[in-house]
Amino acid sequence: MKISKKVVDLVRQRAKYCCEYCHYPEFLSTSPLTIDHIFPRSLGGTDEPNNLCLACRRCNERHYNFTTGIDPQIQQKTSLFNPRTSQWSDHFIWTSDGTKIIGLTPIGRATCHRLDLNDERRQDNFIQRSRRLWKQGKWHPPKDDPCL
Repeated sequence: MKISKKVVDLVRQRAKYCCEYCHYPEFLSTSPLTIDHIFPRSLGGTDEPNNLCLACRRCNERHYNFTTGIDPQIQQKTSLFNPRTSQWSDHFIWTSDGTKIIGLTPIGRATCHRLDLNDERRQDNFIQRSRRLWKQGKWHPPKDDPCL
């Protein structure tokens, strides 16, 4: 089933054209951000707007069909961040240099770990290098984060 253009437009506008997980702004991308199913279709999730969010390709691929992750601090399984039911700022903050997202809660930490929001599994750490460049261009981190 294909998601209608009307619903896609609603999801994109609601997210203010940013990934709802890592806050990657679409204007820095060479292609549009993707529509992610918060509760995956493969597990019975629907195409209803309250189950959809805007995600960069990287976050969408890492979210895959997971609904939970392990909080690395307390080693317990917990739900992943749901942008329809929670506020990003309740679960995450930026480091002072704007290169990393810090999980504040079990949900935030499990989401950072599952989606690898800081690219810590790659040796060259592409995401953090990119965020440094965006900061030099004064595109990041946003003073008033448009995704919040």
